Amino acid sequence: MNLSLYSAATGMEAQQLNLNTIANNLANVNTPGFKRSKVEFQDLLYQKPVRAAGTDSGGGNLVPAGLEVGNGTRVAATTKVFTQGQLTNTGNNFDVAIQGDGFFQVQRPDGTIAYTRDGSFKLNAEGAVVTTDGLPVLSGFQPVPTGTSSVNISQTGLATMTSSTGSQSTYQITLSRFANPSGLTSLGGNLYEETPASGSPDVGNPATAGFGSTMQGYTEASNVNIVEEMVNLITAQRAYEINSKAIQSSDEMLQNIAQLKR
Repeated sequence: MNLSLYSAATGMEAQQLNLNTIANNLANVNTPGFKRSKVEFQDLLYQKPVRAAGTDSGGGNLVPAGLEVGNGTRVAATTKVFTQGQLTNTGNNFDVAIQGDGFFQVQRPDGTIAYTRDGSFKLNAEGAVVTTDGLPVLSGFQPVPTGTSSVNISQTGLATMTSSTGSQSTYQITLSRFANPSGLTSLGGNLYEETPASGSPDVGNPATAGFGSTMQGYTEASNVNIVEEMVNLITAQRAYEINSKAIQSSDEMLQNIAQLKR
């Protein structure tokens, strides 16, 4: 078996997955609250056809370096990078961005809880705060009563609703954070789901105990850096090309061997 053929094939497959990830990052460059993904690679098992390093070569002497032949590479994981995206002023009172660590809680149609960094919120017919898909936003948000003239949300998450008569009511917005946010499962629709790898959420008030602050009238843009992704795209393309040339070279060597008898 010619290992170079199979090793190069694993390299092409891994780079294809890498290219898919980069393309998804670029496709979501304008998606609010989107966090870019990166691919992590691992080498495969090694064959030791002769002897390993440290074996006895006789007379109590140890082999300083052995012979190992690798079997290629594989994609071990795709990890979300939760760096801060740029905050954009929208002027919409119900757009709320998180500057720092934390997620908003959202209730899915099946009643389960999901988490999002996308603060492009709106009001439904009942005055409840919802996402772009109409999912109710939890995290302490309360319905806005009829006749409310203004809603003010502080950086600590304190929301003050003022009616047309001048009366005020307040409620506290909370955020959720995870010990390992990269362990969250991406659901699409700017939503994440808790997993055993992410750990249970820690709930607290914005701008306290390490939680990020809430910025009313802003949305968080994607943290995708187009220049960086284009460089990664070129690197992945060249790596794929080099692996394909390794397969061509192995094929030419096998062809030469097949022609030796002629």
